[in-house]
Amino acid sequence: MKDALAPRSQKGSVLCSTAIWSALIGIALLLVSGPGYRLGLLPLVGGLLTYVVASIAFIAAFLVGGIGLLRSGGTGGAASQALSWAAFLVGLAFTVNNGLWMRAAAASPPIHDITTDTVNPPAFVAVLPLRAQAANPPDYAGEEIARQQRAAYPDIVTLQTDAPPEEVFARAREVVERMGWALVDASEAEGRIEATDTTFWFGFKDDIVVRIEQRDGGTAVDLRSKSRVGQGDVGANARRIRVFLQRLQAAL
Repeated sequence: MKDALAPRSQKGSVLCSTAIWSALIGIALLLVSGPGYRLGLLPLVGGLLTYVVASIAFIAAFLVGGIGLLRSGGTGGAASQALSWAAFLVGLAFTVNNGLWMRAAAASPPIHDITTDTVNPPAFVAVLPLRAQAANPPDYAGEEIARQQRAAYPDIVTLQTDAPPEEVFARAREVVERMGWALVDASEAEGRIEATDTTFWFGFKDDIVVRIEQRDGGTAVDLRSKSRVGQGDVGANARRIRVFLQRLQAAL
């Protein structure tokens, strides 16, 4: 009974309180970073910088909170035990996620234009006006980009199928819709589908063009996916093409 009524140890209290505030600041900045840029309230640099500061706050919540919980025997001292653990776990989760993202970025080439045909890549047509203000021009950069792509993504190649072009076109359009891309144009006569995919948090836009044509007694499907901003894409465009081709093959 005496132990139950004894005051809780103050060890780790300041550290746990600091971790709680760091996590709250990190959450607030995170909520400002992406949506602020998407809504036009922040420039791209401002949104990215806000995200970086939020990441630092979460690292502090993880490290400081962990030390505070160790010093307090997991109780948080005079600070809230539940909030102390929440701050530590949120900081840990966000730090691990950023670490995985940075690892993926380091493993990906610094390119943002991926295509199944590096010799004659599908050309953007209807999407060109939407890219008028884009930092990355719509033109394909040539052999240097192609060399890096072949080394990093040797599996990104033309899909050849025995299905007739009209069936492939119909299934390809269905896959575009299922993947949630915004359809820009679909010309069956030209065998071309263009669409835009928007990332969840920052709202970055990547444009896609699908080319469908008769070739070698069957139908050839080529894709190109290009980011409007950024030097590298952390492999996003290659993953998008892979998923599309897998779903199209399944549909056929």
